[in-house]
Amino acid sequence: MQYREYGKQNPKTVVLLHGGGLSWWNFRAEAELLQDTYHVILPVLDGHAGSDRHYTSIEDNAAALIAFIREIPGGSVDLLGGVSLGAQTVLEMLAQSPDICKHAFAESAMVLPSRITECMIGPAFGCCYPLIRKKWFSRLQFRSLHIQEELFDEYYRDTCAITKKDMIAFLRANASYPLKEALRDCTADVHIFFGEKEIRGIRKSAELLQESIAGSTLHILPGMRHGDFSVNHAAEYAQCVREVLNGPPAL
Repeated sequence: MQYREYGKQNPKTVVLLHGGGLSWWNFRAEAELLQDTYHVILPVLDGHAGSDRHYTSIEDNAAALIAFIREIPGGSVDLLGGVSLGAQTVLEMLAQSPDICKHAFAESAMVLPSRITECMIGPAFGCCYPLIRKKWFSRLQFRSLHIQEELFDEYYRDTCAITKKDMIAFLRANASYPLKEALRDCTADVHIFFGEKEIRGIRKSAELLQESIAGSTLHILPGMRHGDFSVNHAAEYAQCVREVLNGPPAL
């Protein structure tokens, strides 16, 4: 497991999982804001730039992350968060190991499988994968994700480093991940986030997750798109982490 670490000396541990096609820098700004108070770990998901394993499935990656966390003193973390593919991985970790964290953030998670999308990914990326290394094409993709401009160089570098096989594998996993029945046994304090401008499938997934996880909290993010909260609003995200772990600030 490859990862970046901040504030290692602090007692409370936060683990944050990036979205598909990105890398640990998805949460770098949050880690820098939180490192004075929390121990923040930013793993690299399998199959992504800098990882040490090819991508197989959300289930396998979740199991590897659980094993990694079990090696941390205490065998669990205070908060586990993720966005998109990272959020699906968080949900799978909760399904496999309900005691892996005290609190969880799931942003822009899809749990309504699309067989059509899954089937189209292979042929579509078979045609356009060579274009990924073209800067003009990468910039078009980057702009479609609405990520802040200063992250383009890292985005371009890391997408170029992802193999065609790995990219197809994690995109198919993202399109086919279902809601797991085991989540009904989850005892963590789960916060579900989705942007007001997200597609219907993400909004419906968030509602299903809230119905399935007892005591979970649904947060609708005004004016935000897919993955917008964590990658573009680090200060607000970090404040949510603080409030969940320490309670809201006194009035």
